[in-house]
Amino acid sequence: MPDVEDLGDNDFRSNYSGGAIVVIAQTNLPTLTPDEYRAIEETSVERHEYRNGEMIAMPGGSEAHSAIASNVLIYLGLLLRDTDFRLYNSDLRIWIPKFNHGTYADILVLHGKPEFNGNRTDEILNPLLIVEVLSPSTEAYDRGEKFRKYRSLSSFCEYLLVSQTEPYVEQYYNRHQDNSDRWSWQVYDHIERSIVLHSLNVELPMTEIYRRINF
Repeated sequence: MPDVEDLGDNDFRSNYSGGAIVVIAQTNLPTLTPDEYRAIEETSVERHEYRNGEMIAMPGGSEAHSAIASNVLIYLGLLLRDTDFRLYNSDLRIWIPKFNHGTYADILVLHGKPEFNGNRTDEILNPLLIVEVLSPSTEAYDRGEKFRKYRSLSSFCEYLLVSQTEPYVEQYYNRHQDNSDRWSWQVYDHIERSIVLHSLNVELPMTEIYRRINF
């Protein structure tokens, strides 16, 4: 991880123009435009969220986090490969226009063609299902602010929060996509259960989510 430096305005602009990796976390730094953020993100070895002018470094994940996300990606990929659904990993950024916010999900699924943000091919506007594997440093954010912002996207109707410390998954589903306040909630806490993904009309067994995961 590169060192985080406390940069003044002039130092920041000079480093930015040169393409250096700069983690924007200090309050004395100027806010970034979306295009300035994107220019930095394209060459950065780390990923960052964009939060309405602020650039936030995203923490790395554990081995279990990566394995669980891979399990879900592989299993759903096989189920959906001959359908109109498209499955993506965390490389593709989700752009949330209402909040001027760019972020990444562990897994996202959309139906039909991707709706890109303008001429960007690395920012998606129309996720249908989002899966987040919970980490201690991000769990509160995934449950709260991030979920609230996701709900402003009209296409978004199903959300899975997956624990990496025990067989435990929370599912949120909005069958009325025109009303963002009417979400149902269900918990899956037995390894032998399967999760019905309503938006995809498939089942995701807990045993597949936690394949080869030792607690």
